[in-house]
Amino acid sequence: MDLITAIKERRSCRAYLPDPIDEATIEQVLDAAVWAPSPANLQPWEFVVITGREVKERIFTTSGELKQAWFEKSGWKWVNKYNIDFLKDVPAMVCVIADPKKSGLDVFSPQGAEAYQHACAAAIQNMMLMAHSLGLGTLWFTLFDRDVVKEILGVDAGKEPVALICMGKPAQDPVQTPRKDAKGKTTYVK
Repeated sequence: MDLITAIKERRSCRAYLPDPIDEATIEQVLDAAVWAPSPANLQPWEFVVITGREVKERIFTTSGELKQAWFEKSGWKWVNKYNIDFLKDVPAMVCVIADPKKSGLDVFSPQGAEAYQHACAAAIQNMMLMAHSLGLGTLWFTLFDRDVVKEILGVDAGKEPVALICMGKPAQDPVQTPRKDAKGKTTYVK
């Protein structure tokens, strides 16, 4: 699969077959992640691979509680309708852990360090594209209580979980959503 095909065909997956993913495949996905760019090549990411049912159930529970709280706060009906049951059955999740101290020079920025988050996002994109090229579906999941997940996974103080990447063989073809043309979103400054 060439790169542009992978970019255009990859979609979020919320329905997975129960087939486990072998460790070698997960390692291929993580190897792609670590080739992402990062500030001063500090590589501010760590990965926790989750395959155990009990841990997935705990993440599902805390995500459900947060979803309810956000629904009550926002009143947005779609939040209440968002089904997160797939969290219990997804074959694997990869929690991407970020280290804010590995943010390069922007640790001195008056706005605060952000580059570590951008680097982790690039690693996540690499993971998702590699998984897609291997026939796996993924979902970039952020509807979780970071402090609770940090406790569940035993994440060191000073580091933070930034995303859970759900991964498995898709149970159905993902919906192909249209994209806007870049020309309408591009400005050239000379």
